[in-house]
Amino acid sequence: MPVPADRRGQALVLLVVVRLLVARQHGNPPAVAEEARRLRALAETLDATQPGLGEELRALALVSLGITEFWAARFEEAERHLDEGVTLARRIGRPFLEFSGLVYQAGIELFRSFTRAAERSRQAIELAERQGWTDDPVACYAYSILADVPAWQGRPEEAEAWWRRVERTIRPKAEPVAALAVYHVRGRVELARGRDTDALAAFRAAERLAGHLAAEHPLATATRAWLVHALVRLGETEPAEQVLVGQGEPDRDRGEMRIAAAALRLAQDDPRAATATLTPVLDGSAPVGWRSWLVAAFLLEAIARDAIGDQAAAGRALERTLDLAEPDGRLLWFMLYPAPDLLERQARQRTAHAALIAQILDLLAGPEGYGGMGSSPRLAEPLSHSELRVLRYLPTHLSAPEIAGELSVSTSTVKTHMRNLYAKLGGHSRAEAVERARALGLLAPSAHL
Repeated sequence: MPVPADRRGQALVLLVVVRLLVARQHGNPPAVAEEARRLRALAETLDATQPGLGEELRALALVSLGITEFWAARFEEAERHLDEGVTLARRIGRPFLEFSGLVYQAGIELFRSFTRAAERSRQAIELAERQGWTDDPVACYAYSILADVPAWQGRPEEAEAWWRRVERTIRPKAEPVAALAVYHVRGRVELARGRDTDALAAFRAAERLAGHLAAEHPLATATRAWLVHALVRLGETEPAEQVLVGQGEPDRDRGEMRIAAAALRLAQDDPRAATATLTPVLDGSAPVGWRSWLVAAFLLEAIARDAIGDQAAAGRALERTLDLAEPDGRLLWFMLYPAPDLLERQARQRTAHAALIAQILDLLAGPEGYGGMGSSPRLAEPLSHSELRVLRYLPTHLSAPEIAGELSVSTSTVKTHMRNLYAKLGGHSRAEAVERARALGLLAPSAHL
């Protein structure tokens, strides 16, 4: 049935809006860009006859374009369009467009500053609460950011509280692109909670969603890299190797995948291969999309260099790791690949991050420390600070008197702590205690991750 001439303009607007929303839903950036261009052109035409409608369409086009550019990791362009769209939506009184734009502005900030990302997310949620949109799928991504930040910073209980809101609002079929990002975040939250099996399931769910999108999503490679880390945490080195082998050469050479491969090489007792794999990441020839990945790269480099016996290089790499982790408190990698002995040694050297080292050691040693959470077995009784100091020397060949000399305590004190360690760790010998401590994440994985 033909559309009356006087209504063809409205029909065209509706058609373009539907195409735009469908393209966004299916993760098709080129189609979104094309429909957004058409919508902006229509907005210019309508300004003369229907100014309000023209501005509304322009706001929709700008916010949609910004969201698509965000998912394509074109943050500079995304920020510009989102700023314009949010400002316009606020001026013309379109709160849902403002809300949507604020959520993705928070997503951009997540790559720069955890503090600003959390502030922008809360701003979006406050707007949603005023409008009654707290269960809308768009709010899901704001909640996931507020779960992701404390997960990175070693506060899994706070992450869990926000994650309960995520579970209430996630709609994978309605918003597959956003759901991909949310499952990606969920995997990190589960890792922070020590639930490696649940993390693996979340990353696999994100991987499946990525496979159903119209175009390759920028998070797809990062998700597979996290998948490898989860498998390494679970000791599943063969499946982790299969994930790496299954990547095409360009993806295998990306910084995120190289970092995951280095973790696997350490798990396979090959620290030299780990350092070779990390070299392009550290020199910048294999860049990463997010600074947090560099925290992992330098941490794994420190662990590998220490395993090789190059303590000077290990110290330099660890100091660089701490440089990168300090501003936002990016502690998750230290929880995934704990290296308390390296940190203790660094604390005795000239470090600019003594307070951060103490924070990480407290996180690892406390009753809720990562080594005792989730799928890993718990200690019936937490180790004291003095016991932890002795524990870090057990993998060495130093005798009790030599350890006492290192710690400036008596030999009898060291022997008492060793007896307590054997009892708490459930081991009957020094070797068994070390093995148990490594399983709990209380000792650096080094070459025996």
